[in-house]
Amino acid sequence: MKNPVEHLQGSKALIDDTSFLLARASALSNAAGNAALAEFGLKVRSYSVLELAGDEGRTSQREIADFLRLDPSQVVALVDELQRADLVGREPDPRDRRANVIVATPRGLELLEEARTKVRTAVQTLHADLTESERHTLAELLRRTAFPVPQSH
Repeated sequence: MKNPVEHLQGSKALIDDTSFLLARASALSNAAGNAALAEFGLKVRSYSVLELAGDEGRTSQREIADFLRLDPSQVVALVDELQRADLVGREPDPRDRRANVIVATPRGLELLEEARTKVRTAVQTLHADLTESERHTLAELLRRTAFPVPQSH
């Protein structure tokens, strides 16, 4: 198969566009993640919610929506799906009784461990052309892009 960068020489501006490259890399990563998670009945978004629910910090639905940059209604649907599969539960948020925290069930924690291994393998395969140092640098740059530190004036 031809390298798309070589094939589409007229699209140099797009190939040099950081936003396009991030979107394309994200699409490739999501496809690899979804393939790795299929055996668990999960996709990248539901896996992300389960990962946050497995955190000891007791994350609210609103915090999950903010962190994942999803509409709250999308998170409700994802939590409902995970709850039907007995992977998470809703509990009252001790900080705000009007809200719920999402907590992984024992079954959810067990599945999460297995899924993490599959996701790590998929990521390693996706980034096989990068050295360990390059993978570390990429992750650091993406963290800084995804979670910018507000500039004080």
